[in-house]
Amino acid sequence: MNFDFYKYQGAGNDFVIIDNRQLFFEKESTILIRNLCDRRFGIGGDGLILLENDPETDFKMVYYNADGKEGSMCGNGGRCIVQFARFLKIIDSKTTFTAVDGLHFATFNAKNVSLKMNDVAEIKITPEYCFLNTGSPHHVQMVPNLSDYPVFEVGKKLRNGLYGKEGSNINFVEKVSETEFNMRTFERGVEDETLACGTGATAVAIAMRAIGKTSENKLKLNVLGGTLSVQFRIDNDIYSDVFLEGSAIQVFKGKW
Repeated sequence: MNFDFYKYQGAGNDFVIIDNRQLFFEKESTILIRNLCDRRFGIGGDGLILLENDPETDFKMVYYNADGKEGSMCGNGGRCIVQFARFLKIIDSKTTFTAVDGLHFATFNAKNVSLKMNDVAEIKITPEYCFLNTGSPHHVQMVPNLSDYPVFEVGKKLRNGLYGKEGSNINFVEKVSETEFNMRTFERGVEDETLACGTGATAVAIAMRAIGKTSENKLKLNVLGGTLSVQFRIDNDIYSDVFLEGSAIQVFKGKW
């Protein structure tokens, strides 16, 4: 099977993206998806995204983790596919599309894409960590000396031990100021630390407000691959109008 592919990255979170409006892609082939995402023998990426037609919105996003399995919502992937849809001239300055967790709205600002995430109403807060779902499940834990923290070792242990077979993404956080936090993420499906995580940045921002580490509604999240911004509104302990913003850039394209 021969087809065109595109490589996009959002704050270092990188994805292989394919225009699958003709439904030619072999979705059941986990081996093919793993090969495409393999950094040594394939194109390389944290995941694979298919853009497909949707009867009620501008397009449909179908996301697969690098392990070849269909995944939950990916925030940076969502921002990248919006930029891809703009490249294909499917959309102009704004869009509404459907993903595994429902509808998403997005707008453009230069190279940045601002993506509306789902509302968050439930947050589990313990003395050690928070757990919440922002389209994907996220464990959020504050740690000292984040730059030297063993993210892979501890993240893998928590992902498999605390959350069992289903697993969770694991985020480690360090406060910089009232409006700025550093974070690092171990992602399930990738099974490694990634340079960024959009749903993770969203979870961190909401968690920091929920546990009183900030009183702000717009936060800057420094990730290994760059910077993301998250803003939200709070009504009756429900976090709504949640927007994830950052760069989304086409890196290259080719044929497989």
